[in-house]
Amino acid sequence: MVIHKTFADFVLFLYVHMAYADGEYHPSEEKEILSKVKKLYPSESDPKKRLDDAIAQYKTVKKDDLRSVIHDTFQHFTQVKFTQKYKVYTDMYDIVHADGKVHEAEERALKELKEIIDVGSEVSHKQ
Repeated sequence: MVIHKTFADFVLFLYVHMAYADGEYHPSEEKEILSKVKKLYPSESDPKKRLDDAIAQYKTVKKDDLRSVIHDTFQHFTQVKFTQKYKVYTDMYDIVHADGKVHEAEERALKELKEIIDVGSEVSHKQ
C-alpha cells in the first residue's frame, strides 16, 4: 500500500513513525525531526505545519498496515538509490536517540526498517 507521492513525504512519514515507535512523542524527537524537515523541504516556509500534517496522516494509518505501507513504498521508489535509503535509516537512528533513551519498541522499528531497506537493495541488485 503506497500512500506517498514523493520520497520526501515518505521520509517524513518514517521520521514520525520512528518518533511514535515507543508510544510517546518527545519534544526532543520533534526538534530532531524539524531539523531534518528543513533539509527535506528546503523551500518550506512552515516546517512545523508540514510536520503536523505528517503526524495527522500517520495517525490515520492502522498499526497493522504500517509495515506494508513502509515496505511497499520503499519498493515503489525504485529510482531512489540505496545510499539515500540508508541515509534515512541513519536519520532514524538520530531520532530514536534524541530523547536520550532507546526503548525496545524503537529498536524493533529500526531493525524492521533496516531489513526492509536491505531487502529493497537485494531486489534492485537482482534486476
